[in-house]
Amino acid sequence: MWLARILAGLFLLAALYCGLDPLKQSAISGFPDFEAFFIDMPAWSEIPLEKDPENLLQKSQIKFLNQVQGPESMAFDPLGRGPYTGVADGRVLFWNGEAWTNFAYTSSNRSELCDPKPSPASYLKNEHICGRPLGLRFDKRTGDLYIADAYFGLLKVGPEGGMATSLSTEAEGVPLGFTNDLDIDDEGNVYFTDSSIIYRRRNFLQLVFSAEASGRVLKYSPTTKETVVLMSNLQFPNGISLSKDGSFFLFSEGAIGRLQRYWLKGDKAGTSDVFAILSGFPDNVRTNRDGDFWVAMHCRRTMYSYLMGLYPRVRKFLLKLPIPERTHFRLQIGGWPHAMIVKYSPQGKILQVLEDREGKVVRSVSEVEEKDGKLWIGSVLMPFVAVYSLN
Repeated sequence: MWLARILAGLFLLAALYCGLDPLKQSAISGFPDFEAFFIDMPAWSEIPLEKDPENLLQKSQIKFLNQVQGPESMAFDPLGRGPYTGVADGRVLFWNGEAWTNFAYTSSNRSELCDPKPSPASYLKNEHICGRPLGLRFDKRTGDLYIADAYFGLLKVGPEGGMATSLSTEAEGVPLGFTNDLDIDDEGNVYFTDSSIIYRRRNFLQLVFSAEASGRVLKYSPTTKETVVLMSNLQFPNGISLSKDGSFFLFSEGAIGRLQRYWLKGDKAGTSDVFAILSGFPDNVRTNRDGDFWVAMHCRRTMYSYLMGLYPRVRKFLLKLPIPERTHFRLQIGGWPHAMIVKYSPQGKILQVLEDREGKVVRSVSEVEEKDGKLWIGSVLMPFVAVYSLN
């Protein structure tokens, strides 16, 4: 009896502490309106089991170490030059074959606050001032570079670079909150994702912990200059990529861990369906010359993250404990960063799996761009670019 009373008392104290958070040491202490939401994930048995037994990503070459901080997206211009990448201090950089040079900016309010610092995380508190370019795409017809900036929305800069021009900062009266990735069709229409209208990019961990569903997929028309909402109420939409024939695009859903397909042509135009269930947490998606899709994933899904998705009250309780957000993030990803890349056919079949499950070389991956038999691997969290040879 006494043991039961002690346990009940301890539980009551823990519940009281979580309710009051008196020391403000929890991962959500600065977010009084934080709520954790249910994630309607597929059955555990549906999650793919295909692995890379050789950890082939460990054969990648690490390039530009500490020269680029958080290079999320890799892009090559219509002449094959590059790569171009957006980095944590708000610049878009261009590799001219010998050195990195400044190519474009998304913020006109740059100052010493945006000066280079030792790690991608060093810029978080000033991202809304300096800008944070994420997805990059070139319009092959014009040579213009389109930029999805997490804070300044959808922008465009000409082939010579410079200060980018704003194209869209809202959709149907709702401001963009976390512009993430984009792609461009043959008519110049831009399809892009807005990951959340509640959490900004600098609070992406709280977005991951919450799994709230304010994300959207949008379309910008260069003719009308208007942005319309194609899909809404999404849990962390992220990467987006058109199919080779332009009949559909895929976008990743970070919280659920899947790819959705949105039809642009044919009898199904304007509708969507599930293209693939993923084995991990996806970031960007890129289409290669053959029409296959490279999907970047930060890690494999663990049973812990799966159960936390199904039981949001338990998740919120744990998040209110005096445990650093970094620890919660490591629990979410299985203890340590371990990158994963999967190639899908246009029909949704897994063609290839590349991993570094030990996180020895490629610890995190945000995007994979295939060019000339090599994979150029960017990461929003790492201070380098990795290059993997497919030959």
